[in-house]
Amino acid sequence: MTDFTVSRAGVKRGELARRSGCNIETIRYYETTGLLHEPTRTESGHRLYSEPDQSRLRFILRSRELGFTIAEVRSLLSLVDDGDYSCADIHTLTTNHLKSVSRKIADLRKLEGTLRSISRECAKGNDPDCPIIDALAGPALK
Repeated sequence: MTDFTVSRAGVKRGELARRSGCNIETIRYYETTGLLHEPTRTESGHRLYSEPDQSRLRFILRSRELGFTIAEVRSLLSLVDDGDYSCADIHTLTTNHLKSVSRKIADLRKLEGTLRSISRECAKGNDPDCPIIDALAGPALK
C-alpha cells in the first residue's frame, strides 16, 4: 500500500494542525498525555489522523477554550471512550467547572477593583513618590 492510498484515510499532523488552527506541538502534547490516541502510520512512518482523530482533537481544543483543565478533559473523554455515561454525568462535570469559572470571575472582579482603586490614587506626575508602588509594597515589614 502506498502513502498516497493511505493518505485518503486521514491527514498528516501538519495538515491537522492547519485545519484545527492549533500548533503541531500542541498535537504532540495531546498525544504524549494520552488525550489523543496514537494515530495510524503510513508505510514510511507518517502519522495519519482519521476523521475520528480530528473530531477528538476538536473536542479537546474546544474544551480547553472553555477553560476545562487537562484533568477535566481527560475525565470527559474517559466517559465518552467507555461509552458508559449519561447526560447527567456530563452535566455534573460541567456544573463543577462552571462553579470554578464563577469563582475565578469573582476573584478577577476583586482584582479589578483593587487595581482601579490604587490607580485612582496616582497623580500620574513625574514625582517618584508613587501610591501604586506604595500599595504594591504594602506595610513595612518589622
